[in-house]
Amino acid sequence: MKVIPIKTKIFKEGENLIDFITSSIKKLGENSILVVTSKIVALSEGRVVIVKNEKEREALIKSESQFAMRTKFLTHKQYVWLTIKDGMVLASAGIDESNANGKLILLPKDSFKSASLIRRKLLKHYKVKNLGIIVSDSRILPLKAGIVGIALGYAGFKGLRAYMGTKDLFGRVLEFSRTDVADSLATSAVLLMGEGNECQPLGIITDSGVVFVNKIDKDELKIDPRDDFYQPLFAKIKKIKID
Repeated sequence: MKVIPIKTKIFKEGENLIDFITSSIKKLGENSILVVTSKIVALSEGRVVIVKNEKEREALIKSESQFAMRTKFLTHKQYVWLTIKDGMVLASAGIDESNANGKLILLPKDSFKSASLIRRKLLKHYKVKNLGIIVSDSRILPLKAGIVGIALGYAGFKGLRAYMGTKDLFGRVLEFSRTDVADSLATSAVLLMGEGNECQPLGIITDSGVVFVNKIDKDELKIDPRDDFYQPLFAKIKKIKID
């Protein structure tokens, strides 16, 4: 697999996203996956807000989340919130305050819909049959320092690879093994695209080995919080000492 980050000019609020992509990438080959940061998707959709104070910021976080709980952590004298949005655990509903020129940038309204729309227009522009799109962001994993990439939405390929019913190296039938393809690809791309001043909001992935499809199941990676493997651990976290 190969990941190529694309350096671009700064994307402006309200700018046409498709024109921006096609002017930055002259050729996109068959069986490629284009990774687009959620920030420029949101900016193209006008998902930008100015808040006057911390109270308005917290109200915005709650309105953007299915679940919101304030943590003890502070950044720039503002509390970080632990939230669930669109079936994912994110900090402060994914609202972005970095590289935002004093404004708050929300996540795209519907990242799967955005990915599908981008794909449909780029298929026609680049004259290809198989093309994947990932709307990427970043998040923190439990008990791990640093961020990793995440696919907020995607289109054009299967996001989950199941191994159930197949055999391992020793002939044992696998019962539970599945690979989160979409987030794995997003992590690889975000690693090279960067999170600082790199100005690389686009990335091209080739030779990924994904299964390209025209229609995806956007719920294939979601699980009910009550069925989450880590749920029993988090329910007792206050009793656990981490060395």
